[in-house]
Amino acid sequence: MQSTLKILLSFFLIMVFSSCEDLEKKVEDKLNFINEKAAKIDSLVNRELDKVDALDSIINKETDKIQQLDSLIDRSSSRVDSLVNGKLERINSILN
Repeated sequence: MQSTLKILLSFFLIMVFSSCEDLEKKVEDKLNFINEKAAKIDSLVNRELDKVDALDSIINKETDKIQQLDSLIDRSSSRVDSLVNGKLERINSILN
C-alpha cells in the first residue's frame, strides 16, 4: 500500500512539474509576443515622431521666410511712404 501511494505521489508530482513546464513555455511565448508588439509600436511611434520633427523644421523655415518677407515689405513700405511724402511736399510747395 505504501509503495502504491509512493508511485501515485511520484506520478502526481511528475504531472505537476510537467504542467508547470508547459505553463512556463506558454508564459514565455506570450511575453515574447508582447515584446515584439511593443517593439513594433515603439518603431511606429519613432517614425511618426520623425515626421513631426521634419514638419516642425519645415514650419520653422517657412516662418523665417515669412519674417524676411515681412521685413522686406516694411522697408519697401517705408521707402514708398518717404517718396510719396517727398512728392507731396514738392506739390504743396509749388501750389502754395
